[in-house]
Amino acid sequence: MLVPFAISVAAAFAAALLCVLLRPLLQRYALARPNARSSHTVPTPQGGGIAVLAGAFLAIALAFGLSPVEAEAGRALLVVATGATVLAVVGAWDDIRPLPASLRLALQAACVGFVLFRAAPELRLFPEFLPLAAERALALVAGIWFVNLVNFMDGLDWITVAGIVPLAAALAWAGITGVVDPATGWLAAALCGGLIGFAPFNRPVAKLFLGDVGSLPIGLLTAYLLYRLAGTGAFAAALILPLYHVADSTITLLRRLARGEKVWEAHRSHFYQQATVNGFSVRGVVGRVAVLNIVLATLAGLSIAWPGLWVQGACLALAAVLTGLLLRAFATPRAGHG
Repeated sequence: MLVPFAISVAAAFAAALLCVLLRPLLQRYALARPNARSSHTVPTPQGGGIAVLAGAFLAIALAFGLSPVEAEAGRALLVVATGATVLAVVGAWDDIRPLPASLRLALQAACVGFVLFRAAPELRLFPEFLPLAAERALALVAGIWFVNLVNFMDGLDWITVAGIVPLAAALAWAGITGVVDPATGWLAAALCGGLIGFAPFNRPVAKLFLGDVGSLPIGLLTAYLLYRLAGTGAFAAALILPLYHVADSTITLLRRLARGEKVWEAHRSHFYQQATVNGFSVRGVVGRVAVLNIVLATLAGLSIAWPGLWVQGACLALAAVLTGLLLRAFATPRAGHG
């Protein structure tokens, strides 16, 4: 138990220190200027994701030195770190000089595929129902979508912290309790700590944004962690943990497709963005998202502790209802507003 906690603390400290050191450089070369998608009105430096990733990977490297893991687990973590780093470079490039949507998607697919096929080649979710090629294709599509949905949802101060920290903390605990392998738990603890270290700089009104350099690889790391969890048989828990982010982004995408919009262009139609127009404060939005994600983590834990189909179904249904209620609240103007 001490190792994941130490990893999280080390990652938080390293990320916070790097945010302080990098912010003047990012202020000069990586300003995010307000656009159609923005919730901010003042140019703000982006690139805090560099600190989150660097802090997380430094903490894991330190843990390796103090408490080595099995060679295969270490190899898998190295593959994941490599894929996330390459994707961070893609994100940094896109932050500074936007890439064509087709090229960006191809590079994302290459990174997701590299992690999927090299870090978890043995992992099967539905061997009784799907041939390997079909399962891998679905996993690739799901991974690419998750990378993008975390990026899409990173449009409000603190919202990625509110969405990913409870999820990562739950997966770190799953590593401690033996639900997932220790190396996966270490990665979750490192991601959790890195985001906690970044959080003070991103609190409303943010002094620093993640940028695509952060949101894209964080999406990849989170997708990998959930894939590992699903591979243990805890498929319901893997669906429950990210449900708010998945529901908000997926429903928004489908609505935009139905309206014939260019879905790759910036917009402000996510439910969390509607909420700020409908009278919710930024802190009110992210506070509700954080509370929901803590409840979702609890439901995911219950579905693992009592793995019967009825319990899993009930937990998943309750998670869907609570998520739907929050989405509806965000889409409804508050009393006296509008």
